[in-house]
Amino acid sequence: MKKWLFLAGVSGALAVIAGAFGAHGLQGRLEPRLLASFATAAHYHLVHAAAMAIAALAARGAATSRAKAAAMLFLAGTILFSGSLYGLALSGIRAFAFVTPVGGVAFIAGWIMLALAALKLEDIP
Repeated sequence: MKKWLFLAGVSGALAVIAGAFGAHGLQGRLEPRLLASFATAAHYHLVHAAAMAIAALAARGAATSRAKAAAMLFLAGTILFSGSLYGLALSGIRAFAFVTPVGGVAFIAGWIMLALAALKLEDIP
């Protein structure tokens, strides 16, 4: 699961970059509704980068497959949910909004898989 922890770190860094870009580079360039969508994307991106790291750390023993599934779902959710909101905000193309709920479902499924992985973990020292 080193790969997932690495991806979580990269994703977290990208989320912070996106948040800073939205707050400083896009202020005054986007209408408030689109700027809010960009901020939402960056927020969920960062939260789920941390969730991916937690899943990576939970991947041991009997919990490995569920934790790996959670990490994959968090990554898919980030790409679909945050990616579609970034695309909507930067391009104004409303078709991106149709992808956003699919990413949201991936996030929910990821959290459920992480909870199921926790049930398989041995006691944490």
